Amino acid sequence: MTQGYTYKYPHPALTADCVIFGFDGKELKILLIERGNEPCKGCWAFPGGFMNIDETIEQCARRELKEETGLEPANIEQFHTFSDVNRDPRERVVTVAFIGLVKQSEVVGGDDAARAQWFAIKDIPRLAFDHDYILRVAQRSLKERIHFEPIGFELMEDEFSMPDLQRLYEAILEVKFDRRNFEKKMLQLGILDQIGKEGVEHVNRRTEISDFDSKFGGTGGSNNFMCDFLSTSGSPKKSTIHEATKSRGKNRKFRFNRKKYDEMKEKGIFKIEF
Repeated sequence: MTQGYTYKYPHPALTADCVIFGFDGKELKILLIERGNEPCKGCWAFPGGFMNIDETIEQCARRELKEETGLEPANIEQFHTFSDVNRDPRERVVTVAFIGLVKQSEVVGGDDAARAQWFAIKDIPRLAFDHDYILRVAQRSLKERIHFEPIGFELMEDEFSMPDLQRLYEAILEVKFDRRNFEKKMLQLGILDQIGKEGVEHVNRRTEISDFDSKFGGTGGSNNFMCDFLSTSGSPKKSTIHEATKSRGKNRKFRFNRKKYDEMKEKGIFKIEF
């Protein structure tokens, strides 16, 4: 570090705050810490703290996050700088906020954090300092980025179903999608690889339907939208082709293809529009 330069002019302190999103399969979650020291002792806030003189702001963010929660995410990104003059009662403080997405895991409060805990978006308590405002800006940033980056896949398991992915996008964007339209748009992106078998077998092959129809007096109609299924007792059970396909769709598994996404991003052609 270069030595020898000092300034007589007042200058602000610099902090980093981390807005970390997780997903439990149903709801979007936010990681918060309970402050163990004044000011705002006992209040909930984002993990973060003051930058040391010999570290970068990102190093500061990662250090504070690990010290206060135990988390070490692979990727965090700056999304905004907050510099309101009166945002901290201690002194003039500017904070650089980072956003991160991780698979939800156990967290433990440490350093000057009394506790660390995941909160559903709808259950977040009032936050210390200006962190309520920081959260709103972080959510807006997440909604904007999800159209141009596959950020949601970092919250999923390595293998996931289409309904799992739809629930995540609905949680982030706070909207409801039509199941068929969502699946069609996601598959058209070309960044998902289907894996394994499609799941539930159903009796819709010509020979099996024909055998069934002859036994139960059916028409043998391959053009009929109704298929007959045998229950475990051997008696007929009605179900539609649509229902069978829907059932199979829920069981299909996919993986995110990072290589294909990187190729599309390099060409500048990746965008998700709903």
